[in-house]
Amino acid sequence: MEWRDQGIVLSARPHGETAAVAVMLTRGHGRSAGLVPGGRSSRLRATLEPGTLTDARWRGRLPDHLGHFTLETVHAYAAAVLDEAPRLAALTAACALVDAALPEHEPHPAVFDGLLVLLGLLPSPAWAESYVRWEVGLLAELGFGLDLDRCAVTGGNDYLAYVSPRTGRAVTAAVGEPYRDRLLPLPGFLIGRGGGGTLETADGLRLTGHFLERHVLNAPLPPARRRLADRLTASR
Repeated sequence: MEWRDQGIVLSARPHGETAAVAVMLTRGHGRSAGLVPGGRSSRLRATLEPGTLTDARWRGRLPDHLGHFTLETVHAYAAAVLDEAPRLAALTAACALVDAALPEHEPHPAVFDGLLVLLGLLPSPAWAESYVRWEVGLLAELGFGLDLDRCAVTGGNDYLAYVSPRTGRAVTAAVGEPYRDRLLPLPGFLIGRGGGGTLETADGLRLTGHFLERHVLNAPLPPARRRLADRLTASR
C-alpha cells in the first residue's frame, strides 16, 4: 500500500550504516514511522531534523509494517531558531511531546495544525507564551481540557489565580489562598491578563506538565520537555 501526506518530523534515529528511521506527524495518517534509505547522508540529514515540514510518501506491504518514507523538505522550521537555544529547545520539546503522546496511525489533524502554527510562532517575541498555550490546546485535543474560564467554587471569573491539580479547574485567589501550597499557579496570560514574563511562562509549563504526565502520558515528561522547563525555571 502507499499514501502521500504532509508530515512534520518528530524524531529520527540511525538504522544500519546509512539509513534512518523517521517518525512523522502527518495530517491525515497520524503519527507514522518509516525507514528512510540514505537518511544519514549529508543530503537528507537536514530533512530529518525535528520540526521539518515535508512532503512525505510512505510505502509498505501492510499498514502496521515499518514501511519506507520518501521525503522532500517543504520548510525547515529549525533553521529560523538555530542560534536561539531556548526557542530551539521549545521546538525540540514540542516534537518530543507529540511523539510520546500520540498512538501510531491515529489521525489528529488539529494536533498537526496546532504544531504547525506553533513552529511558525517560535521566532516571534511571544514564543514562550505561545508554547504554553499550545500545550493547553494539546491537552484539550487529547481529551483533558483545562477549565480556566470561571471559579469552580463561586462560578465567578474575577481574580482567578490557581488551578486544582486534581480537576484542572480554576479557582479565585480568595478561594484558593488557604490551600495555595496544594494548588497550581494560574498564569495571567492564559486568561487574558497581559503578556507572560519568565516567571509566568515557567508556571505555565509546570501547570501543563502536571496534567500531561498524569492524564495523557501516564509517564514522566520526555527529557526534551523537562530540559525546556529547567531552562525557563533557571532564568526566572
